[in-house]
Amino acid sequence: MTQPLTQPVAELAVTGDLARPARLTVPDLLGRPQHEVRVAFECRTSGVQHHSFAGPLLYDVLSDAGPGFDPARRKDRLRFLIAVTGADGHHALLSWAEIDPDFAHAPVLLAAAIDDAPLDGAGPQLVLPQDRCGARYISGIRAIRVDGGYPRHEA
Repeated sequence: MTQPLTQPVAELAVTGDLARPARLTVPDLLGRPQHEVRVAFECRTSGVQHHSFAGPLLYDVLSDAGPGFDPARRKDRLRFLIAVTGADGHHALLSWAEIDPDFAHAPVLLAAAIDDAPLDGAGPQLVLPQDRCGARYISGIRAIRVDGGYPRHEA
């Protein structure tokens, strides 16, 4: 009797100016506290899309990785950028201030499921419920890089 073929589990590399870089899978993300959002966004090629996504907040995942800003200096985190890359080469850029509770506090997800279906083989999806256009909804995320390479200026 032959075993059914299993699809390999996609892996996401979290790198950059972090104390604890990580490699995460959808099962890893499903093991974190889940947030669910129902969204409608406009897609240029297929019109308005309606979906339900579930997964951890991007802020929580990146905070656990230990971003390299000085926590005692609230504004230090404003120089940090987050670059997200999908398996298809699609990229998106966010600022740390977009996801930080002290600033915009956008509920950006690393979705591990779409419409109740896990994204194991495809990999997680970046979900920005506040975006009207779906261009920053990166599918099959393979890399997230946190970059604080902008020098600090002492006042």
